[in-house]
Amino acid sequence: MVFHKSTLWELAAGEVQSRENGHGMVDGEEEKCAAGRERVVFFMGSKGGGKTTLILRFLERDELPKSTLALEYTFGRRARGHSTPKDMAHFWELGGGTSLSDLVQIPITAETVRALAVVLLVDLSKPNSLWSTMEKLLQVTKTQVNKALAELAKMDTKGRAELGKLEFKPQLKDHPDRELIDVFPVPLLIIGSKYDIFQDFESEKRKMICKTLRFVAHYHGASLAFSSAKTESFVSKTRVFLSHLAFGTDRGKCASTDHNKPLLISAGMDSLSQIGSPPSADIGIGKLQVRSPLDLWKNAYEKMFPSENTSDSKDIRDPARDPQYTEPEIDRMRALKNQELEQYKRKASTTWKGVELESRRS
Repeated sequence: MVFHKSTLWELAAGEVQSRENGHGMVDGEEEKCAAGRERVVFFMGSKGGGKTTLILRFLERDELPKSTLALEYTFGRRARGHSTPKDMAHFWELGGGTSLSDLVQIPITAETVRALAVVLLVDLSKPNSLWSTMEKLLQVTKTQVNKALAELAKMDTKGRAELGKLEFKPQLKDHPDRELIDVFPVPLLIIGSKYDIFQDFESEKRKMICKTLRFVAHYHGASLAFSSAKTESFVSKTRVFLSHLAFGTDRGKCASTDHNKPLLISAGMDSLSQIGSPPSADIGIGKLQVRSPLDLWKNAYEKMFPSENTSDSKDIRDPARDPQYTEPEIDRMRALKNQELEQYKRKASTTWKGVELESRRS
């Protein structure tokens, strides 16, 4: 495989040139996308959960991972055989956890949605923020995908119909749970990272997390895999799923569901009967008739792991102060302007105090 990294400016320039030449993805590349020749994989998930590391390992790059500031892009090509056109995969990574979720509108458009697959990575070592991260990102992404599909339908009458050719549909077409689940509109892979830390949790906590993630994955028609960057065998198994999404390679069928071992479940290989009810004594079967399954699992999960009342946006570092984005000339000018701003604030504050004093005297 040959992989390249590009800036957003280079990507934009290439897209403009492609459209000018009459080879935009909607007009000239749609058949290639449907055939799997060109695909888009969008990574999102827990802040600091290991998305960048996962991408670098998949691309076989020996680089030190850096914190993703907002949205990063890279791409790779893979030859299917001798003298055959190379498949191409576009990789987008959303940084900042849930705080920058509005940026999903950049990689998910009417031009890319036919070729799109989504990877949601959740940090198993932080169970108290797992549900809120997963819920927010899945909701925002699904909304944007549906918006892109609606736009595509206006541009091209074949739009939504062609999505029926995507890989996850056949696996759930005849599944006994088909009428009880809400399949995600594009292929979805959920990865639980940092299994090396998670495996030391108490058995009941591991069981709750595993069953919850199994339900969420199955409910959305997704595959599920646990991984750890410190264990090569985990990375290799995850790479099989990623290669399937990026290049259409065979991923096989697997269903490792033991909560004492790393989960590895292909889409359509699990079932609600095998997963069972939420492990909580306070939830009765009768309530299933009046409440959504997702709400039941959320309530059960958050009883054991109360959601942390924190916002990712509070933790985001100011990019102007981030050493990996140092620009000496710009930084010096910014420092000068900051000094001028502080002087203005002090002067303005003094002026207003004088005005208040005068008004009181009068």
